[in-house]
Amino acid sequence: MSKTALRTGEASVTGANPLLAGMRTARTPVPCALVIFGASGDLTMRKLVPGLYALASEGSLPAGFTVVGAGRTAMTDDEFRASMRKAVKGYGRVPLRDDIWEGFAAGLGYVTYDLERSDGLAALKDALDTGDRTRGTSGNRVYYYSVPPSAVVPLSERLRSEGMCVEPPGSFVRVIVEKPFGRNLETARELSRRLHEAFREEQIYRIDHYLGKETVQNILVLRFANGIFEPLWNRQYIDHVQMTVAETLGVEGRGAYYEESGALRDIVQNHMMQLAAIIGMEAPSNFQAETVRDEKVKLLRAVRPIHPDDALALTVRGQFAGGWVDGEPVPGYREEKDVDRESLRETFVAMKLDIDNWRWAGTPFYLRTGKRLPKRATEIVIQFRRVPHSPFGGNVATPSGVLPTDSIDPNLLVLRIQPDEGITLRVSAKVPGQMMRIRGVNMDFSYGSAFLKESPEAYERLLLDCMLGDPTLFAREDEVEEAWRVCTAILDGWRAHPPDRANCPNYEAGTWGPEESHAFMARDGRAWHRP
Repeated sequence: MSKTALRTGEASVTGANPLLAGMRTARTPVPCALVIFGASGDLTMRKLVPGLYALASEGSLPAGFTVVGAGRTAMTDDEFRASMRKAVKGYGRVPLRDDIWEGFAAGLGYVTYDLERSDGLAALKDALDTGDRTRGTSGNRVYYYSVPPSAVVPLSERLRSEGMCVEPPGSFVRVIVEKPFGRNLETARELSRRLHEAFREEQIYRIDHYLGKETVQNILVLRFANGIFEPLWNRQYIDHVQMTVAETLGVEGRGAYYEESGALRDIVQNHMMQLAAIIGMEAPSNFQAETVRDEKVKLLRAVRPIHPDDALALTVRGQFAGGWVDGEPVPGYREEKDVDRESLRETFVAMKLDIDNWRWAGTPFYLRTGKRLPKRATEIVIQFRRVPHSPFGGNVATPSGVLPTDSIDPNLLVLRIQPDEGITLRVSAKVPGQMMRIRGVNMDFSYGSAFLKESPEAYERLLLDCMLGDPTLFAREDEVEEAWRVCTAILDGWRAHPPDRANCPNYEAGTWGPEESHAFMARDGRAWHRP
């Protein structure tokens, strides 16, 4: 990036658009430079820069905000800007406007870096110094690691040796690290130790995009801003909790990664354990970041680890075969690119977690996630206990006929995280007519229709939070370790009890996973909720 590439920031990124004057919010950070390592990659084009542009269009970025794309691929500043403009136009939530783009693009630039060379970060340091002088970024840095896991530690070590992790007086330096945060408890601890050689824990922002979703944040509001739920949010009234993360996609060209990861590491250890913590945590005394994260850690510490000898009884593994999804034929997992033709890697996981504390003892949490399922959906289902005694003699109306009143469906609270964000409360009601017939009905709340406003993308919220120094929605070191404590015990059990090769793959693409997962629930007298 040349010294003239980052044009001076006498106007903000929205300064070129007079319509946005006065629209700045209290959540506007101080001027800073965001360095995206791996800037030529897919994440930058699909999520990061479109998210930053959305923030700029809403007046949430400060004057002089600077983005330095850093990659191994050679590219000029103009080529990078052209590529990012195309990305915003193709993937952005907010439509591209020339006036807003002009101000935003004034802070975009690109450098190449090479950790193998002694001067491999020289161009980056020069670009950051230029931004400090011409755009007022004042030594404030956010490093975004959009790089492979193997590059995280070498990059941190190099930044440390170059003195680029040190916070000048009155300034900040932060780093955003993408998952996976290790492969098990031991490697997660080692990764944190190596990161701490370059950064303090307070500087490290471990990003999980699920936590930036509007509906996930709204779980906290639902629980702690509504007095009607708290008295019921416990083992006395809740029979069990279900969590489903269903995907219709396969591995989408990431076969090599998925062979190393699998569904447990890819989805359960991070996304689903974080959701479990939010659903199960105690009420924080305030909404300060550390207070909230302390309560999440307490919940994760209360999760009973699955002993290796119990792994087969409390978990179900699956791998998809070829089948049909959305009316189209799809290949099996073993037919995907870069996948071993005899692979035993799981693409589906179901499990039962017990939480050993006063609130949840005896109320299990059931988790399942899988690829090539019939529908894309992420939801949490709170199933309440049945009424202890029904005074209604007679009939209950059901789609299949009339059943005794002891078959009245339990009340459900369904939290839909994606794609149809909202909340459904299922209650029983009388069917109109002369007879006392009872049927379940839904009371629905939809974000789109209730607020008539499009929710921001997760990365928009999380990028802004990091620039503001708010780590509430980022995973802390002990959160990661507690989640790995649970998942590592499962991995140990699976290693001791490898899957039967004759029964792998064990579910057809386009179905709701292996039959064992349904039998797994039926043994407890329960059934999976169909999204």
